[in-house]
Amino acid sequence: MPILLPWLHRPLRTSVRRTSAHRGFTLIELMVVFAIMALVVAMAPVAYDRLKEGVQYRDTVRSLITQLRSARYSAVSEGVPVRFTVDLKSREYGVPGAVKEIPETVDLRTIVADREFVPGGSASIVFLASGGSTGGSVEILRKTGAGTRLRVDWLSGRVTQEPLLQ
Repeated sequence: MPILLPWLHRPLRTSVRRTSAHRGFTLIELMVVFAIMALVVAMAPVAYDRLKEGVQYRDTVRSLITQLRSARYSAVSEGVPVRFTVDLKSREYGVPGAVKEIPETVDLRTIVADREFVPGGSASIVFLASGGSTGGSVEILRKTGAGTRLRVDWLSGRVTQEPLLQ
């Protein structure tokens, strides 16, 4: 004779119904969500500003190195000297016809012919038809003090990039 267990004959409860008083979120849960949202909204402008500064810095470094190398190539291929100028007073740099603005979040320092040009000055590196140049360097600085130095070799006119040591 099979043994029947009494609890097997009871119907199983598949779900528990909630009354309308138990539906929704508590006041504490809503306050926590609003606090988290306020924190995210408060941090968004700071993150955006840092992102924008980083993009402007990298764009300036790429643009400067590209224009310096392009000036060297033009001087050699066309057989005429090409002048690359950094004007710190008007916050512009480049070769004639391809001048770009220096963003406000970036600072530049230039050293040409063993002389540093202070803000408000102007400096030029001339690339010669022979492949050489007058030499010098351009330092691109972030507001934090970190940065990159672009060196132009006077003998070969070669443009190299190196990090600035703090």
